[in-house]
Amino acid sequence: MTEDRDQNGSRAFHAEALELDAHDPLAQFRGRFFLPPNTIYLDGNSLGPLCVDAEAALQAAVATWKLGGIEGWTNGPSPWFTMAERLGARVAALLGAESDAVVVTGSTTTNLHQLLATLLRPEPGTTVVTDASAFPSDLYAIKSSLALRGLDASKALRLVNPDRHGILQEGAIIEAMHGAQMVILPAVVYTTGQLLDMARLTTAAHEIGVIIGFDCAHSVGSVPHELDQWGVDFAFWCSYKYLNGGPGAAGGLYLNRRHWQAVPGLAGWFGAAKEIQMKMTTTLVPADSAGRLQIGTPNILSMAPIDGSLTVIEEAGLPALRLKSLTQTDFMLRMLHADPAFNCVSVVSPLEGERRGGHITIQHPGAAGLSQALRTNGVIPDYRPPDMVRLAPAPLYISFQDCFQAVQQLKLLLQDPSGWQDLQPGLVP
Repeated sequence: MTEDRDQNGSRAFHAEALELDAHDPLAQFRGRFFLPPNTIYLDGNSLGPLCVDAEAALQAAVATWKLGGIEGWTNGPSPWFTMAERLGARVAALLGAESDAVVVTGSTTTNLHQLLATLLRPEPGTTVVTDASAFPSDLYAIKSSLALRGLDASKALRLVNPDRHGILQEGAIIEAMHGAQMVILPAVVYTTGQLLDMARLTTAAHEIGVIIGFDCAHSVGSVPHELDQWGVDFAFWCSYKYLNGGPGAAGGLYLNRRHWQAVPGLAGWFGAAKEIQMKMTTTLVPADSAGRLQIGTPNILSMAPIDGSLTVIEEAGLPALRLKSLTQTDFMLRMLHADPAFNCVSVVSPLEGERRGGHITIQHPGAAGLSQALRTNGVIPDYRPPDMVRLAPAPLYISFQDCFQAVQQLKLLLQDPSGWQDLQPGLVP
């Protein structure tokens, strides 16, 4: 009877997936992506796949270089000299920010270093608050910045631990803010997929005079934000996840207008006001915008694909992407909770849509081997040590049928762990 019930449940979910796909207004965008053959690609929260628009934009940049040489800085369809600002204005629309408050530049970590160098004041008692489960590179940058200022991270860095379910409690974060100078948090927690209430946390920080910034690497292009409206002080991110900009694509940063007169902590010539930059003055006159935090010459060939990949997101519309993302993750969560075969895993992502980003996470003691086995069987997830498998159904190119098939494959592997339980992760999870 139990097996019959499980089969009936699977048939119902399969029928639901087919129905959702039949009425999916975003299904048309799948054909614009190059997906690994015979696979279900659920790793877009780590590296988004190439789309034809990004490829075309990269080829156009190469053609401009090939045919025009140095003229590409000021001529051609996308002049390189102002590319960082133009792309920034387009990303700003995804973040609820005014166009000059965002610039595409650097990487997640270098941008955080720049923001810390610019906004963190080295004074006695300086304390930075972040979460204990923060992405390691963020912790490296914070500790490095404190050390460069002669501060002891064991005293100047205050970590907020998640609860026993792996969830960051916002009340605990707010309590930890007292007496701090700066708070740096993820918009979406990279491990569990938890979406923090950025508006609430920003209000709480500002009520006690604390600067607050967010790592939006796992939210930009996936979750709508209103950074200006919420009053967030700064944010930073990469462009190779949901923005599909390619491996090592240029990152980006947001700087609230109230900080536009801050002296760049790491000065460089591309942070100069554009109208005087090429005059080669020996005294930096920073741009009156977030562009002042640029440092060196932009990496044009790692920025060009973003020019194309943003086109797809703009055509689809972020509200539609968010709606489908929530529907897909909810669909997968319902499958996981409905079948006793999944009782051996823990689902650590929030069930409430308003508290969830674009991916879901399960815990299993053999997560490393399970992730490898999923890849062998045509499902590409993401493993994070010691025991997490992340599944990201990116709405531009993942169907509901993909979601159904992925969960079914996960079920088959859990029912017979003999072939994978001793597998170890590769060099790159």
